Amino acid sequence: MQRNLRLRHSLVRLIRSFLDERNFTEIETPILTRSTPEGARDYLVPSRSNTGSFYALPQSPQMFKQLLVISGFERYYQIARCFRDEDLRADRQPEFSQLDIEMAFINETDIMQLMEDLFRQLFQELIDVRWPAQIPVLTYAECMRRFGTDRPDLRNPLELVELSDAMVNEKFNVFKKPARAAGCRVAALRVPDAIRLTRLQIDNYTKYVSQFGAKGLAYIKVNDPSLGREGLQSPILKFLSDESINEIIHRCRANSGDMIFFGADLDKVVNDSLGALRDQLGQELGILETGWKPLWVIDFPLMEYDAKERRWNSLHHPFTAPKAESIHQLEHETQNVRSRAYDLVLNGVEVGGGSIRNHQIEIQRKIFRLLGISEESMEMQFGFLLEALRCGAPPHGGIAFGIDRIVALLTGQTSIRDVIAFPKTHRAYCPLTDAPNEISLEQLNELALRIRPSAQTKSKTQGATRR
Repeated sequence: MQRNLRLRHSLVRLIRSFLDERNFTEIETPILTRSTPEGARDYLVPSRSNTGSFYALPQSPQMFKQLLVISGFERYYQIARCFRDEDLRADRQPEFSQLDIEMAFINETDIMQLMEDLFRQLFQELIDVRWPAQIPVLTYAECMRRFGTDRPDLRNPLELVELSDAMVNEKFNVFKKPARAAGCRVAALRVPDAIRLTRLQIDNYTKYVSQFGAKGLAYIKVNDPSLGREGLQSPILKFLSDESINEIIHRCRANSGDMIFFGADLDKVVNDSLGALRDQLGQELGILETGWKPLWVIDFPLMEYDAKERRWNSLHHPFTAPKAESIHQLEHETQNVRSRAYDLVLNGVEVGGGSIRNHQIEIQRKIFRLLGISEESMEMQFGFLLEALRCGAPPHGGIAFGIDRIVALLTGQTSIRDVIAFPKTHRAYCPLTDAPNEISLEQLNELALRIRPSAQTKSKTQGATRR
């Protein structure tokens, strides 16, 4: 643990040195601010001086850093503390540190190249590892098609194979219906030399993908592809035509001893389930390559539609600029608009992401309107940013990297808790200080707050359980 924290110190020192040499200015932004739409719940802080009003702890310094760049600080950075009240996993904590960067008069290539230079130096000096001279750049669409995820681990040689167009005339409804339906796909995942998998293992994988919405996990064992149907084993073979079977073998480039798994459902279900299965098999079968495999992912959708809420949501955040050629599609073909966002993925972990921002006020207003934000709410929530854009803003963009995730990767830890001093548990509880804790009635009265009895009872029960 001490070794991890010392490496973390060295990482932050090198980051500051790298950016200082390139004329960046480190500026601290407020911790007590207002609630903004960043995609997760805010931590709220009651104000004693303004009864009934609350601060929010920042999920990121997004609007502050844009204002700084607009005001004339053309190269800003900060090692920022951020807070998100969300369900915790191994790579998430309620409070975390990120390297926050914003620059004026740049494009995507400029900032991506600068960040590559930073990471090359960090890996070289901290763990004596050389990054590749060229880092691959893949579009979001290609990542989803080939890997089922926008943060693929390129050490894993397994890839998804598209079969939708080959199944549109198939009589097997499990494949035919999604092959013909919009927003659905049929895909295969060929696993070399996996014929040794037992029925119990296959059943376990079927149960595993069910958590992603998959209704089952069809498969074919390939004994000898040269024999066609006779060289295969599977419960679904009797439902498939010879033409479809031959096409599956051809597209998957199946060899003797391979196993082919299938997904046929909504795009999201197929991508999530086969993408997760790809990761699981890569780990369990020991087929991951050694070393480091970074890549940039670009051309994300600007927005995603929430069918349950019947509304559009920003895929990243509402300040991300659309690609110039997509602007005319904003209002009537929203699903086709691509953003000027970019994520850096390393060994299957998203270590950071950013975008070119909206520096034209009318485009920013259009995006707010698409998100269902009224004119009144725009002025109330974002009036200070809109005023800055109205006064004239340079083209600008930025990026943020998770310090905790980077240190965890560098030190070989599977959880960021192992690179943070005094981390919280998966329930956002601090075992050292017993926080969060109840406060006195006097403090509540001073803040003009009252705890509902049901919530108080639940809090005491949880506290007793933790102890």
